[in-house]
Amino acid sequence: MASSTVRPEDRNQERPAGQDVARRLLDSAAKLSYDPATEVDWNTPLNTDHHGASPEWSTLYGTAYWQELTEAQRKALTRQEAASVAGTGIWFEMILQQMVLRDMYAKDPTDPRFQWALTEVADECRHSIMFARGAAKLGAPAYRPHRAVVELGRAFKTLAFGEAAYAAILVAEEVLDVMQRDWMRDDRVAPFVRTINNIHVVEESRHMKFARDETRRRLRDAGPVRRHINSLVVAIASYYIVTSMVNRDVYANAGLDGERARAEAGSNEHHKSLMRSSCSGLMEFLASARLLTKPALFFYKRASLI
Repeated sequence: MASSTVRPEDRNQERPAGQDVARRLLDSAAKLSYDPATEVDWNTPLNTDHHGASPEWSTLYGTAYWQELTEAQRKALTRQEAASVAGTGIWFEMILQQMVLRDMYAKDPTDPRFQWALTEVADECRHSIMFARGAAKLGAPAYRPHRAVVELGRAFKTLAFGEAAYAAILVAEEVLDVMQRDWMRDDRVAPFVRTINNIHVVEESRHMKFARDETRRRLRDAGPVRRHINSLVVAIASYYIVTSMVNRDVYANAGLDGERARAEAGSNEHHKSLMRSSCSGLMEFLASARLLTKPALFFYKRASLI
């Protein structure tokens, strides 16, 4: 997945800086990492008096339907929505792991970047298991993206390389990071969910640092054609990631009128505004990397990210 457009002499010049970032991330991981198997309270039964996510992040919050719901119904809905976000997280983390491993295949194992990449993959394995156990404890089924999106993901993880792969990784991680920072501080959210979110936020902050650094590094000598192609690839991937976060079945599984709920969620300006404001930093980074072309903006706007 490494770019073939960087000259050998440039690789030698950039290596110390890239290695320095990886060394700092390895040091951070050694000092502050978690084992979800022991850190999360898996044994205490689910208390249905708690939300699964901050209610303000619900896709129905602020709608007429939300106003009609009882507190118990609102809590049931946010638990299903949180489980759906976890399911989408698992799906993309599996894509992420394969892209990172493919990028590092047959590279120098003494390079700190190689060692950090394997550390990140190990983190993602634990996160996926953590999300799976969390969704099960929330009483939710196995939510997955639509079959067509799953197949697109299969193609993406096979074909994406270089900055396209790392920028897409960054988008997925940043969107999750923003919402989970709210959830982990919210006393209304189930304690075990807050712990899961805290673990993910702490460890994903290192993954985002690496993804930003790799995206910048690999784009350094990219020409306009390559930037335009990759900006579109990243935008399309981002669109399907974000629009797959809340499965269409969460409403019926929470005991609601699925058809009405989907219609009101689809036109919920509160949720769209929340997504746009929470992704402002991400969009600034993509703009600085010159990955916000006009075709890319079309998909970010459709996903309410800008």
